Amino acid sequence: MRGLGELEAKVMDVLWSADEPLRVRDVLERLDTGRPLAYTTVMTVLDNLHGKEYVRRSKAGRAYEYTAAESREEVGARLLREVLYSSGDTEQVLLHFAESATPEESDILRRALRKGKSS
Repeated sequence: MRGLGELEAKVMDVLWSADEPLRVRDVLERLDTGRPLAYTTVMTVLDNLHGKEYVRRSKAGRAYEYTAAESREEVGARLLREVLYSSGDTEQVLLHFAESATPEESDILRRALRKGKSS
């Protein structure tokens, strides 16, 4: 899974906050980019996101309706894992991260490790 560009991330934010599948026009109306966007631009972004497997789509009449394929947290975890594996040295990347983690991040990691050991 590849990362998200700026506009892709904004489109995903719209989909993650939606309670129902959205058509291109719905996404366009909810996007807040600070600049006007063409319908075809949003349609292309959604098509690209579908190709990258970030979104699912289903036919609704003549149009598609889009939903996020994974939660924001699942995508974040997948991207972190991709960075780890692409580094060539997962252990060193993890150790460097642990050494540079904030106190809050360290607490989160400790809780997650304790939870994993008790499972």
